[in-house]
Amino acid sequence: MTALAAAGSWPVFAGATVLARAGGAPQHVVGHALLADAYGLRHGAMAINVHVAAGNVGTVLVPLLGGWLIATAGWPVAVLAVGLPALAVGAAILRFADGPGTGRAPLIGHSTRDVVRSLRGERDVVWVTVASSIAAAGRGLGIVTTFVPLYLGLVLRLDPGTIALMYTLLVAGSVPGPLVGGWLAARLGHRPVVIGSYVLAAAALGAFVLAGSNLLFVWLAIGFMSAVVFEESALLQALLAEVARPAVRDVAFAVYFTVMFVVGAVWSAALGWLVGALGNESGFPVAFGIMAASYLVAALAVLPIREPSGRGGHRDAIPIG
Repeated sequence: MTALAAAGSWPVFAGATVLARAGGAPQHVVGHALLADAYGLRHGAMAINVHVAAGNVGTVLVPLLGGWLIATAGWPVAVLAVGLPALAVGAAILRFADGPGTGRAPLIGHSTRDVVRSLRGERDVVWVTVASSIAAAGRGLGIVTTFVPLYLGLVLRLDPGTIALMYTLLVAGSVPGPLVGGWLAARLGHRPVVIGSYVLAAAALGAFVLAGSNLLFVWLAIGFMSAVVFEESALLQALLAEVARPAVRDVAFAVYFTVMFVVGAVWSAALGWLVGALGNESGFPVAFGIMAASYLVAALAVLPIREPSGRGGHRDAIPIG
């Protein structure tokens, strides 16, 4: 991102952007594993929720601050405002973050195929990944935050200023949502809170469509969505940290995020194609209906997951082989 500020041609711009994406992609995979190691089963799940919520602060602020920086100082300065702090944070992690925990089995000498194959017997890890893949059709950041403003503009014909305010209300919940969800999960367990979050998110999408063109109900429905659609992702990631044995935790996170992003992209393309095929007036309500249904089916996929009976540690680790 720092090098991107000096880009004066398309190849340099494209190359720096690809490298920036490649460098930023592992932050959740590695970061979640580090947090789970550092805080253990009891506090690691909440640390992951805080990690997700803190990242969402940037999602809310960057469009505002970034747009202002671009307008006042130019895009190179805006890019430096992202790249330089990241270098400082990376140096701080090297200096202050602890290394891997002692419960992890060594991966040296094992091929990638062997490591991934080790997840076959991880029943709960598989179910968490399945639930995430199904619910990706209605993921808060990415799917919902893309289709809602399009619906407001193309179907309800609202003015850009109103859409911007409604969008701000929608994404505002991405910060407190994971924190509240993590607080509840620490007391009730992740599985019931995830299921409750899915049911409420389905209800919120239904209310949004049923609101029609009544602006008051649209505002209320968006506020409802803001409160309930952003918890699921952080809760599932924290649940994954709980059910994955230390021996395979890193691999579990790597596979989980790879599947999540790939499936999310497929869902986004499929729903976009559906709206285009049916037309805006019919297509958007059908797409929101599919999102709501995906939440309910994902809730069923969460039911078989067994949360650790004790909050003091994971099941015993066994070597990969």
